[in-house]
Amino acid sequence: MQQLPIPCPGHLIPDATNRFEAAYRAAKAQRAVFVGIEREGEWWTVKADALTAGPGHVVQDAVNAALRAAIVRLVRERETNSDAFAGPVYFMLHGVPSEGRARELAAAFHAALYGDLGPLHRGVPGADVDE
Repeated sequence: MQQLPIPCPGHLIPDATNRFEAAYRAAKAQRAVFVGIEREGEWWTVKADALTAGPGHVVQDAVNAALRAAIVRLVRERETNSDAFAGPVYFMLHGVPSEGRARELAAAFHAALYGDLGPLHRGVPGADVDE
């Protein structure tokens, strides 16, 4: 698997459906943040994990707060299920309604885990840290 650019455009986010373990191992071997989407019936799941980047990769508190606020907003707006997992280094969203939206969110989470919150703020407007 080729290493993803940072920030990664949504169309390059890998579809890890039935290939999660291989995609996760590839990210770990590259010491890169894992990101992928998976189809679950008619819905999509977004997964992002900074553990694969190794111990030198630090996710800042402000990034965690922004990602958690985005997840709260997505749950409130019913764009994802309430069983979303919100960090501190692993994030998962179940029940995303479309592949396009899953890719957009995955790209935003990937960028955020590298410290770029711009795509997250554009992809989940109104998700304030105070929520």
